[in-house]
Amino acid sequence: MDTHIPFRYEQLAELIVGMIDNGALAPGTRLPSVRAASVQHRISISTALQAYRMLEDRGILVARPQSGYYVAVTHRGGLALPSTSRPRPRASTVSISGAVAALLEHASNSKLVPLGCAVPNAMLLQSKRLDLALARAARQHGAHYNVYCAPRGELLLRREIAKRAMRVGHVLSPDDVLITSGCTEALTLALTAVAKPGDTIAIESPTYFGLLHTLEVLGLKALELPTDPARGVDVSAFASLLDTESVAACVLSSNFSNPLGSTMAEADKKTLLALLAQHAVPLIEDDVYGDIHFGRERPKPFIALEGGSNTIYCSSFSKSLAPGYRVGWIVAGAYAQRVMERKLAFSLSSPVLPQVALAEFLASGAYDAHLRRVRRIFEENLARMRRAIEASFPAGTKVSQPAGGFVLWLELPKGFDSRSLFDDALEQGICFAPGDVFSASRRFRNCLRLSVGSAWNDRIEDGIQRLGQLAQKLLAR
Repeated sequence: MDTHIPFRYEQLAELIVGMIDNGALAPGTRLPSVRAASVQHRISISTALQAYRMLEDRGILVARPQSGYYVAVTHRGGLALPSTSRPRPRASTVSISGAVAALLEHASNSKLVPLGCAVPNAMLLQSKRLDLALARAARQHGAHYNVYCAPRGELLLRREIAKRAMRVGHVLSPDDVLITSGCTEALTLALTAVAKPGDTIAIESPTYFGLLHTLEVLGLKALELPTDPARGVDVSAFASLLDTESVAACVLSSNFSNPLGSTMAEADKKTLLALLAQHAVPLIEDDVYGDIHFGRERPKPFIALEGGSNTIYCSSFSKSLAPGYRVGWIVAGAYAQRVMERKLAFSLSSPVLPQVALAEFLASGAYDAHLRRVRRIFEENLARMRRAIEASFPAGTKVSQPAGGFVLWLELPKGFDSRSLFDDALEQGICFAPGDVFSASRRFRNCLRLSVGSAWNDRIEDGIQRLGQLAQKLLAR
């Protein structure tokens, strides 16, 4: 017989869970501070904190910096996670440019319900303060900034980026940073620095279609890796592939991958870094979603971990703050000279004014306040979208549950054709991203990606409901 008497922190945790289950504490509700809870329940502050952190570890509460603990808005309903991908164990040529161009054209059409493009809506980002900084710089020093800047980019911005890297334990000098035109240019510079046409690049599966497009244009092959929707790349399967396949580089998302939303545990990241070091394979990491985390701490990128010295780090402000500014950066380490040569050849330097404005915005502390707001919005949007999917889509639909970012990956029953759904949805004024554009071998025909990068409203909810109804009809044919 179990004679365990709950500890005081366990009693408080059970009380909170009970209040959540009976609706007394709704998703998104802020809990009393740790100090207030200790007074209210006559327990020590450390005991109250232990209860809160235990519930945070279980995904029931989320901690928001300088704000407190909140009931998680992620819906814990009956939706299963998508299946782990099992792509064919050999490299594929990439032929996807036509499909990507067509999708981007539809995704930019403001008349369509915006579920297709993984770019935050400008109204949601509320970048007025950043825009004012740019206007002020142009008004006061326009002639001074109407020049080519140094190839590495504006020193003030590189200094602010290096300061932020310290938060994840990555020591950077401003001279280690090179400013690019978004993360796409950063990835292109990295790939051309480590690979030549005909080489094979290992990638997640599914992966961002923009990366696939870049691989195609550069004449590179793709080796798609088995990938779990929560834990990321299967390192043991990758190890087996490296015994038989010659790989020039590996490209992975640092955190909250697009489209799965997966994040590798830190221990798995270290294991993968050791594997790549063993085979002398450089890692190119894409960390555009890292700042959009819902947990208490930002997950570390590969480059900040033990064994990350052969890593090229790429990121940008396009997903978190300013997609229209097209400001990204690359930290190339041992490949810095090669990357610099290619930067000079491809674009010489990046525009000055957006860099100056971003540097001022970061230095003011406004970026952190901005991130706290958009993280909350994206987390709430994802929870709303999961509920709408569960209410409208066919039985058996599986949906990802990311801990950051703003996209969801849906897997429908085998035989479902998301291309047919795409055509039907466009006629109904709805845009989404069909699953086959996320694979070099055009897999995932029964999958699709939805974006929640816009402010939630009736139009979005109605669009998801109608999309689910269209999917029901397709399955019934």
